[in-house]
Amino acid sequence: MAPLNIKQGSTRHSAYDLRDPHGEVIEQHTLALVVDNESGVLARVIGLFSGRGYNIESLTVAEVDHTGHRSRITIVTRGTPGVIDQIKAQLARLVPVHEVHDLTVEGPSVQRELALFKVSGKGEARIEALRLAEIFRAKVVDSTLESFVFEITGTPEKIDALADLMRPLGLREMARTGVAALSRGV
Repeated sequence: MAPLNIKQGSTRHSAYDLRDPHGEVIEQHTLALVVDNESGVLARVIGLFSGRGYNIESLTVAEVDHTGHRSRITIVTRGTPGVIDQIKAQLARLVPVHEVHDLTVEGPSVQRELALFKVSGKGEARIEALRLAEIFRAKVVDSTLESFVFEITGTPEKIDALADLMRPLGLREMARTGVAALSRGV
């Protein structure tokens, strides 16, 4: 019997190629915006996405310039190249938006996310959870007789990988910050 020749599909968990071979490719992009730090700005940015049916996979917001009252919004979204261009153009037209950067196309970038995992277990499962945490460089930030809370920082793929390995060991709860990203170099 010959081995199966199955291509990876449209999701990272699919074993089948479910995409239309004649359709446009859906791409993931990381967008970084610099906006005025005032009430309602985040709602307007999110409203732009929801009003047009675009999904936000990750969203991170924080003030980055206290004197200039500016915040940075990092958004991870998916779409065809045309949809991504449309999103960028519409974001640039919003009045409180000062800069729009597509870190995916502007060159190399550094992306990190923080996650907390609560893992409960006893005996060998508890020891294995500690071993995995050490391999992934996760820190124990809380410990009881029945559970651990681990803190991990890394790429979204690294966090997904640790979560997949911790599930059979007793992963009970997970909290993620969303992606923070900066372009590399000057």
